[in-house]
Amino acid sequence: MKGSNKRRKYDVIYADPPWQFKVWSNKGAGRSAEIHYNTQSINFLKDMNIQALCNPNCVLLMWVTFPCLEQGLELGRAWGFTYKTVAFTWVKSNRNNANPFVGMGYYTRSNAEIVLLFTKGKTLERKAKDVPQVLVSPRGRHSEKPDEIRKRIVRLFGDVPRLELFARQNSSETTENIFDGWDLFGNEVDNSIEIP
Repeated sequence: MKGSNKRRKYDVIYADPPWQFKVWSNKGAGRSAEIHYNTQSINFLKDMNIQALCNPNCVLLMWVTFPCLEQGLELGRAWGFTYKTVAFTWVKSNRNNANPFVGMGYYTRSNAEIVLLFTKGKTLERKAKDVPQVLVSPRGRHSEKPDEIRKRIVRLFGDVPRLELFARQNSSETTENIFDGWDLFGNEVDNSIEIP
């Protein structure tokens, strides 16, 4: 399915926007997302024609870090969606043990990210009623998200047309095809779709 139809429309859009995050020091700048990939302003993201990719009934699942929560809610509305809930909370553990990862933060040390759930049109049918919200899983490389979240999305909504926006990982980097059944958009992946 990946890259097969440039004009395809989707029931599920799974997004990890490349948020620009204001840092307050040179030390913070050395750890920011800009070191790892190109980021975009909220205005650039809002101007993307995501509505052209949506079926009339569509779900948007969007990763946000807590400092970008307000931007995430604003972006979902700009793309024509209504916020409903937090679909998933990823509690990061260390790569080498099950202890909680201790991240950065200006107030408390961050070790969790959330996926906001928005809807457009009628709510999609829930295919499974036992999909848990919380995932405790080791962190990967910068901005790499657990494959388990993609699997939970498919369990929740079924094998419907789905798109991952701002994908940053190629399936060639792993032994299993983590993008099986997903179309992709991102400047770091092969066979990316085009956004009109």
